[in-house]
Amino acid sequence: MKFPRTHVSLPRALGAAAAVVSLAFLTACGEPGSAGGGGGGSETGGSSLAACEAVPGDELVVLEDDKQLQTVDNIIPAVNAAAVEGDDTLIPLLDTVSAALDTDTLIGLNKAVDVDRRTSKEVAEEFVADAGLDDPEQSGSGKVVVGAADFAESATLGTIYATVLNAAGYDAEVTTIGNREAYLPALEDGKQVQVIPEYVGTLTEFINKDVNGADAEPVASSDLDATVEGLTGLGEEVGLVFGQPSPAQDQNAFAVTKAFADEHGLTTLSSLAEACGGLVLGGPPECTERPFCQPGLEETYGLEFAEFRSLDAGGPLTKSALQQGEVTLGLVFSSDGSLTPTS
Repeated sequence: MKFPRTHVSLPRALGAAAAVVSLAFLTACGEPGSAGGGGGGSETGGSSLAACEAVPGDELVVLEDDKQLQTVDNIIPAVNAAAVEGDDTLIPLLDTVSAALDTDTLIGLNKAVDVDRRTSKEVAEEFVADAGLDDPEQSGSGKVVVGAADFAESATLGTIYATVLNAAGYDAEVTTIGNREAYLPALEDGKQVQVIPEYVGTLTEFINKDVNGADAEPVASSDLDATVEGLTGLGEEVGLVFGQPSPAQDQNAFAVTKAFADEHGLTTLSSLAEACGGLVLGGPPECTERPFCQPGLEETYGLEFAEFRSLDAGGPLTKSALQQGEVTLGLVFSSDGSLTPTS
């Protein structure tokens, strides 16, 4: 599951203090924590690794989670089961969107909205046309309401879904319905909303805790197929079905400046652990206790931290601290529009 994020678009959150992939603009996500130094982490005394100083730079790159510490959070179409009874077209159409998205593409879509300040509608329609999804072989009919959470990525994805459905003959529109606590009951009911772009791991655990209790054993993991299988079973209990997961993910990730990665020849978290000690980690206050954050980085990768700085969850504080060389490694979200694509 991802750390909580604030579902606000960049113009409201940062105004002019935004950053382009290569021109030092920032995007905003996340609940701010208290800035400044913090405890936690392993000391590097006795380590054979050199302490690597942070290298300031405008461009941020994600280091691959090559040992799969994080839970998968691929984008997946979530659909009210009753709404598609007898309809063999709607979900296959949504699957064409999944097939056309990868994480680098999602970064580009988010950059266009959050950084370049284009509308989700404009960006979605351009994507659908460029991907060749505006002339589908399938055809359908009927009213479909696509729900979206109240942050830009969800709005863009929802608009992509609606645009593809409209091209196939449906009467589709997008409506924004707050956070998951608000929109998931509406999707399960099916009267107000029939389709929503969702995230495999986060949705799995949300339904798991709703169905099986707050202390339920986790169903989501770093295994996409197993997590989708678990989600499918849970969906049956609440009246939901799902399309195919997209390769695109919006999950917890850890970034460094491109200048730092280039200096040390880094592409993965494992390569960072092999090259550097004395690291300064930046992230939300709870990072020092969460298994997907500092404890997991230490236990899974053997990363050595000299200091933890309490900042925010993938937001402007963490990204600014990275760019200014105040922290070496920072928690971000993998589809953030300010990241440099990996390919």
